Amino acid sequence: MSDRPEADELPVLRRVLILAAVVLGSTLYATTLLVASTLLPQMQGSMAATPDEIAWTTTFNILATAIATPTSGFLAARFGRRRVMLTGVLGSTLATWLCGQAESLEALVLWRVLQGGIGAPVVPLSNAIVLDSFPRRQAGLVSSIFGMTVVLGPVIGPVFGGMLAESHNWRWAFYMIIPAGLLAGLAQWLVLPRDRPAARVPMDWIGFLALATAIACLQLVFSRGQRLDWFESREIIVEAGIAALAFWIFLAHSLTTERPFLNLRLLLDRNYAIGLALVLIYGMVNFTPIVLLPTLLQSYAGYPDSIIGQIVGYRGIGGVIGFGSTLVIGRLDPRIGMSLGFGLLVVSGLWLMSLDLNVDVDTLRLNAVLQGVAVGVIWVPLTVLTFRTLDTRYTAEAMSVFHLLRNLGSSLFISASVTEIVRSTTANYSRMTEQVSPANRALGLPDAMGGWSLETPEALARLAREVERQAAMIGYLNAFGLYMAVSALAILLVMLARGPVRAAR
Repeated sequence: MSDRPEADELPVLRRVLILAAVVLGSTLYATTLLVASTLLPQMQGSMAATPDEIAWTTTFNILATAIATPTSGFLAARFGRRRVMLTGVLGSTLATWLCGQAESLEALVLWRVLQGGIGAPVVPLSNAIVLDSFPRRQAGLVSSIFGMTVVLGPVIGPVFGGMLAESHNWRWAFYMIIPAGLLAGLAQWLVLPRDRPAARVPMDWIGFLALATAIACLQLVFSRGQRLDWFESREIIVEAGIAALAFWIFLAHSLTTERPFLNLRLLLDRNYAIGLALVLIYGMVNFTPIVLLPTLLQSYAGYPDSIIGQIVGYRGIGGVIGFGSTLVIGRLDPRIGMSLGFGLLVVSGLWLMSLDLNVDVDTLRLNAVLQGVAVGVIWVPLTVLTFRTLDTRYTAEAMSVFHLLRNLGSSLFISASVTEIVRSTTANYSRMTEQVSPANRALGLPDAMGGWSLETPEALARLAREVERQAAMIGYLNAFGLYMAVSALAILLVMLARGPVRAAR
């Protein structure tokens, strides 16, 4: 039985300290999610990796978070919130140090997986602790304060990480988190109420392991498929087969067992089912530009790490504006707020599709602000609509699925986008280089070659580099097109949701 004190029994100062401690811990964990985004070009060179391989440091971290998040309730009941929180904060801090020490791509991906998995319970348990520590009448205020960690955390890492990577190297972007992580652990050890584990809570290990296996294998298919020529590779066939079998076991088990890991019957609630589809798309479009733009800007447009970090930071400014606007938009039908937010993402996607390699900093900053406003506007209406018609008895379980799909969408869509960039870059480079030949009469026309030449090996090398840059740009434009298309699809799904129930006159 838990011995957590009631909110009204805690002194005001204690409540504020608890809020500060858990907000620090959850913000740091959110920071670790995308700290690697501005570091990808440096890490790629250091690890002698390809663009799709170095993206694993982000996608597998998010994937580990997605898989481990639904276990938060079980772990808190089994070991107590305080223990799980301290383990998550200090464990992810240790994993962060190990990331900085990694000497190979395999080691870096391993420690990033550990970082995501061991720290996954921090955010949901922090949210629960904050709500339990304050009176119900203050729930809206403290939820808004805590919600800012979702927006600010993922941009703090790229901003300061980019500065440190430029002045030192990419390892210092991980090292900068360690002192703050130790401080957060100490603060939580001092102020979090001591609690005892609750009565033993059963865990559906068959359902959990089957779902985790299916998700992990699906991620491997997306991450390695392009490099291994998809189903021409025995590895991809095996991974796809294991994913399909594991998912079938999960479905069959969930529909037949008395207490499944995830209750699929909740999908009979229309708003909840549509909300899960929307949060999957939200996850797809939330982090993808932050991961794709740094490599594009540094490798092909010549931007330094510090400027790239600043561009990502402007997204945080937009997020603050977006969250602030929900004080007004939140009074409207949630479908209006979500349609507005996803509409802004469509505009930002079309804007990104119009860029070229000569893009200026101000354009990128404005686009980042627009993205931030959009994701900030969407979040609150999306949460309200998803859980509006659901029985409150299932809120905790339904919320775990909600966050699982949000993280899963991010991981899979980043992999799909990187795959499209690699595929399109290779295909377009081959097509364009076919035309660069003395046999092409068009190149002999006056001014056709501009400042380029085919006369010397050095000139050919410069031309090949430019063709590579333009082929890569086409690949990124295609990825931004996918980003725009799924944002537009979300608007159509919003229209299927059930609106507010009007009182009878």
